[in-house]
Amino acid sequence: MDYQKFYAEVAEWITQVNQKAVSLGMKSPEFWDWVTSSADAFNKKYNNPLVYKQMIMLCDWLHDIYESSQKNE
Repeated sequence: MDYQKFYAEVAEWITQVNQKAVSLGMKSPEFWDWVTSSADAFNKKYNNPLVYKQMIMLCDWLHDIYESSQKNE
């Protein structure tokens, strides 16, 4: 597996997450649909346990951000 390529794609994905969060809002089902479908695309593309765990961690991180923002409202 080309780890440099994978992590460059992860960095791009995080940029896209930020853009989607602004355009759709983290409360929207469309945002979470995009997060899950794009994370699944990574898993299918690489079919690698590290990729699976990385995407789970990133989705958990997003969920934590969402939960934190709800406490501050």
